[in-house]
Amino acid sequence: MTQPVIPPSVPLRPLPGIEQRVHVFVDPPKEPPEKETAAPREAVPVVDARDAVYAALGARRPLLVKGEPGVGKTQLAEAVATALGRLLLSVTVDSRTESRDLLYSFDAVRRLAEAQLQGAIPTQDKAEVQERKELLDPLNFLVPGPLWWAFDWVSASKQAERAKGPQEYSKEQWQAAQGAVLLIDEIDKAESDVPNGLLEALGSRQFVAPHGAGIIASGVVPPLVIITTNEERSLPDPFVRRCVVLTLRLPGHDQDEINQPLQDFLVLRGAAHFPHCNRRILEEAARQLVRDRFVARREGFTPLPGQAEYLDLVRATLESAETFPEQEANLKKFAEFILRKQSPVE
Repeated sequence: MTQPVIPPSVPLRPLPGIEQRVHVFVDPPKEPPEKETAAPREAVPVVDARDAVYAALGARRPLLVKGEPGVGKTQLAEAVATALGRLLLSVTVDSRTESRDLLYSFDAVRRLAEAQLQGAIPTQDKAEVQERKELLDPLNFLVPGPLWWAFDWVSASKQAERAKGPQEYSKEQWQAAQGAVLLIDEIDKAESDVPNGLLEALGSRQFVAPHGAGIIASGVVPPLVIITTNEERSLPDPFVRRCVVLTLRLPGHDQDEINQPLQDFLVLRGAAHFPHCNRRILEEAARQLVRDRFVARREGFTPLPGQAEYLDLVRATLESAETFPEQEANLKKFAEFILRKQSPVE
């Protein structure tokens, strides 16, 4: 599987292991000054994603990454973990997620079943009665959540073993002292209670686990917590204030049917993910996406096709055929299903 990458840009100071990065782009003025020629307008790179990572590491704050779906928010977390040699832990938030789920969970159903099983077998033996009480100790059913693993791998591993919970995260060729990157993906899918419930844990880098488990605190190497949002729902201000914020945007202008900066950006990303792909396939897929994105923006369709759809289109094209003519023909057919998912904005 191709490793996630961050596209190359102008070198700044090195971050060990990262040789390629993501740019954040801002749009120039919609109306260029009269003295400017009709040359294509280009988006101006103003923020380097690597600097945002530095800021979050230095401030020991979560990195909140904003941007439309498919712009590369999740891949940024994967690339940073790879570059820093850290373990990547991840959890995807949905409408049923509660803030406590990210800290720990209590398996009440299994405890009830165990209690019913023990109650069905009568006994008068004091030693056996005491043993049954110990079996029903709440700590035996307390399962560490992703933040617990990120803060204190050792205690999380011990508690998971005691609770017969899943050892979800492999630590092959990795030591807890190397630190971890925790990805909390799509936090905007949850109710506002979720980010609000994480304020203390993320702010103080510790939380109290129930049933006598004690304080779970971040170790010598604090985890880098990366939180993504598609901005479908606004996040509470106190939560945002506790984060370092990075906004990812695709380069160029969706009002430009050619949008050469975006085409160049996509080809660069495609070449990084599929180094053996014919460049003409990468370029044609980029042109097709830019045209479809232009039409979608003009007609008020949503969602706009983005980087994720581009990579899916190239991947499907390469998997479908070996020769260039067949790939080119399939690319045009597949674009109908991969790029055009939009519906009119109501």
